[in-house]
Amino acid sequence: MERLYIAGPSITQKEIDYVTDAVTNAWYGDAGIYNERFECAFADYVGRRFAVGLPSGTAGIHLGLAALGVGPGDEVIVPEATWIASASPANHLGADVVFADIDERTWCLSAESFEASITPRTKAVVLVDLYGGTPDMDEILRIAARYGVAVLEDAAEAIGTEYKGRRAGSFGEISIFSFHGSKTMTTGEGGVLVTDDEVLYRRARILADQGRLPGDRMFFNEEVAFKYKMSSMQAALGLAQIERIEELVEKKRQIFAWYGERLRCIDGFQLNHEPPETRNSYWMTTLVLDPRFGFRKEDVMRLFDEYNVDCRPFFSPLSTLPAYRDSAAAAGARERNPIAYQLTPYGVNLPSGMRMTEDKVQFVCEILEGIRRPC
Repeated sequence: MERLYIAGPSITQKEIDYVTDAVTNAWYGDAGIYNERFECAFADYVGRRFAVGLPSGTAGIHLGLAALGVGPGDEVIVPEATWIASASPANHLGADVVFADIDERTWCLSAESFEASITPRTKAVVLVDLYGGTPDMDEILRIAARYGVAVLEDAAEAIGTEYKGRRAGSFGEISIFSFHGSKTMTTGEGGVLVTDDEVLYRRARILADQGRLPGDRMFFNEEVAFKYKMSSMQAALGLAQIERIEELVEKKRQIFAWYGERLRCIDGFQLNHEPPETRNSYWMTTLVLDPRFGFRKEDVMRLFDEYNVDCRPFFSPLSTLPAYRDSAAAAGARERNPIAYQLTPYGVNLPSGMRMTEDKVQFVCEILEGIRRPC
């Protein structure tokens, strides 16, 4: 069988036509036409007032924290199990990160651990919708409001996810998304910041344009800032994708359903959780194995390689990474965050690209069933 890749997009003639039109016509007076259309369409989809197209989701976190005023002396709480981009922008701004534990079912930030991690220096929390799931939004937002902690929702992996009738990307002061080529919708590389707060929106616009005020024609920069802009070709691709977003999300949910039919009855196999009143968009179908099987994530990856199947490891605890393990943030993390340390060594993301078919999912499941016979 041809190699089964972990992720990949769905590109149709619509995307090709929009990008072709952008590269042909989105210049001079029409230079920003696709950016404007994409930002409006995206904000409308997630239920926000404002959107700012960006070159990456990481740029969104950096820009969002900067707009919130995060800086030296501040602390930013981040879940222990996530991609480093959820944490590193705080460091770039001179703040300290604090790693909090995750929930054993949703794999997202634990509300209890979040509250226990708050100190007088806590400025913000980066709330990650891991692999398309959601944390206990109600409780976390209640805690944040009680302590005056700003909430930045990292919805990079969760386009189409819903929590009690609201879409991912509509929580907190600011939310961000990623459109990396592996994501449910893509612009090749890219991201977006969304908010309902006009002051934060205007601040983000200034910071994203090298500190220039709106309408500045003299290139007279007010402050040292960033160069965070999305190209018209990226915006055109994103516009075509957001116009197809329900189709794309439903394909992800179908892929998960195929896996679920084969794997959910196996004792010791834990798949992504979908709590009541939520819709998980299942960016990555993810499996956590019971340690009794004797298979760590590295072992599963080696096994899959034998069958020409790609998979990814569950994110390791940030405090174990060389980038952080000698930092103050890592001190005592194993004791503070036991769930992250217990789960992540045994988790893998299964092939979840848009080219997956039921037969391909069955092939992957047959490999996994060799680890443990189904019930």
